Amino acid sequence: MEIHQLEILRELGALGSVKAVADTLMVTPSAVSQQLAILQRTVDVPLTRKEGRNLVLTEAGQVLADAGAAVVGALADARDAIGIYHGSAAGRVSLCGFHSAGQAVFAPLARILDGPEKPRIELSDEDVAQQDFPALTARYDLVLAHRMDHSPRWPTERVTVIPLAHEPLDVALPAGHRLAGQDTLSVQDVAAEAWVTSHAGYSPADVLSAVAAVSSRELNIVHRINDYSTVAALVAAGGVVGLLPRYTAGPVLNPDIVLRPLSGISTRRRIDLLARPENLKRRSVLMVCQALEDIMAGLVKIS
Repeated sequence: MEIHQLEILRELGALGSVKAVADTLMVTPSAVSQQLAILQRTVDVPLTRKEGRNLVLTEAGQVLADAGAAVVGALADARDAIGIYHGSAAGRVSLCGFHSAGQAVFAPLARILDGPEKPRIELSDEDVAQQDFPALTARYDLVLAHRMDHSPRWPTERVTVIPLAHEPLDVALPAGHRLAGQDTLSVQDVAAEAWVTSHAGYSPADVLSAVAAVSSRELNIVHRINDYSTVAALVAAGGVVGLLPRYTAGPVLNPDIVLRPLSGISTRRRIDLLARPENLKRRSVLMVCQALEDIMAGLVKIS
């Protein structure tokens, strides 16, 4: 039983397919399958099973994968003890985030960390459904993720969660809309409107599902758009209303749009940083975490 075999098993549990593991580890699928087969011969219970076209972990496989994660963490502790790698402030840190968070925090983060003895950040955007964020920690040191309050919690047995903000989604209206003069809107105020919202599985669609349930009516959803800048442009053009995040929507707002809180239902999403526990033992990663916490606190304060 080798460390790299346990790492492959762990990634299979996170990513759900041999191909995804191969892509992440930059090896061939046949190499992944070969190492899994060698590992399987060392134990007397099945570690994987077929599920459709994918290979997934059995319960025994997940137990061994979790144990492997502990081994990887222990190795990280060993590196930390001798002051190699983890103690460097200038180490490389990969960070991905969903689009609206990236629009709001990536540029300020790059400015803060520009200079000698600062982490070298590599930024990516990932437009995934809420349940798919934890798996991204297999590819990135840090993952900016969001979920609605009523959504399943993050799997804290596999990832560490650092809360950044508890952000409401507000109703976005054209500035000349008949409801724009109200301080707060109710479900009854907006249920009959034409809407632009996200695809299913994303925060705005979740909020509108609650609006439909409370109002007991089918909503008129005209457009399905995930990108908030496009949502803002459509709202400003008139004809539809939408939902935009209160703290992170600053880069897409303009004078033709107003935001109004929606009462009567939960509209808040949690913005969190997700990471593999061993990554948070690195000084460079912790510096990026602190910078993101400061940036988000500033966005909340000015909103």
